[in-house]
Amino acid sequence: MTHILVTGGAGYIGSHACKALRAAGYTPVTYDNLVTGWRDAVKFGPFEQGDLTDRARLDQVFATYRPAAVMHFAALSQVGEAMNEPGRYWANNVGGSLTLIEAAVAAGCLDFVFSSTCATYGEHDNVVLDEETPQQPLNAYGASKRAVEDILRDFGAAHGLRSVIFRYFNVAGADPEAEVGEFHRPETHLVPLMLDAIEGKRAALTVFGTDYDTPDGTCIRDYVHVCDLVDAHVLGLKWLEDGKGSRVFNLGTGSGFSVMEVIEHSRAVTNRAVPYQTGPRRAGDCTKLVSGSTRAAAELGWQPHRSDLQTMISDAWRWHQSGHYEA
Repeated sequence: MTHILVTGGAGYIGSHACKALRAAGYTPVTYDNLVTGWRDAVKFGPFEQGDLTDRARLDQVFATYRPAAVMHFAALSQVGEAMNEPGRYWANNVGGSLTLIEAAVAAGCLDFVFSSTCATYGEHDNVVLDEETPQQPLNAYGASKRAVEDILRDFGAAHGLRSVIFRYFNVAGADPEAEVGEFHRPETHLVPLMLDAIEGKRAALTVFGTDYDTPDGTCIRDYVHVCDLVDAHVLGLKWLEDGKGSRVFNLGTGSGFSVMEVIEHSRAVTNRAVPYQTGPRRAGDCTKLVSGSTRAAAELGWQPHRSDLQTMISDAWRWHQSGHYEA
């Protein structure tokens, strides 16, 4: 089987990508330092522990497996932390990615699928976002991802590196078979925090900001199911295999839901009350992030099948109740 190096493959999105790659006939090789990922999530191919900044270790892994492509998910991704500790984000997300890209080029591995983010766009009130929207990130997380996009373009021009960049919106849900699911250390994502609160595994959910310019005063986000998301990554890999050029794709559904709407759907799915409290806005959060792009559908043939709120929350709830998850 063809090997694909998956950085961050022990994390939430990376572990789901490994399952999708295995189903598509590839052998995913997880490369992860386990700082935020967890070893039990590596179930679909070999595991190599290492840090993105360790060039010697990366060279060893490239030499051992000779991967045909890289899928790069590994990154720090907490908005609040990015506001308070920007240096960590530049060192890890940019410095680590540069080391990885240099190692890939040196090994002759010139197909690269990159996990970017809609946070590169920043605040664009009442604007649906497409790939041509100006990138004006509000924090070091979004800025670091934009910087890696620039690195990929420069290495494409200089060394022939071919990249598919996915800027995606809020990821939710879990593997319908509950083999892997969403779990972060520490947990910062809305859906798992909410389900933890429902089950009494943590204190009440905090809704950060109720004075935004939205119908109910809470932030609006475009949610995409993690399985739909990783399906797009497999399509992006095949895009590169077919010899097509570097390309950027937004991944979102075009529908936005507020925090309060997510809470209401969770109450309906679980048939339990959602304990929550309100708090002030978080620095770096913007009012509304919704995709307006059809490029992934038109060019990749990508269609999300599980990205309605009821399915995403139901799948996440099944994972929470599977016995694999501990808050």
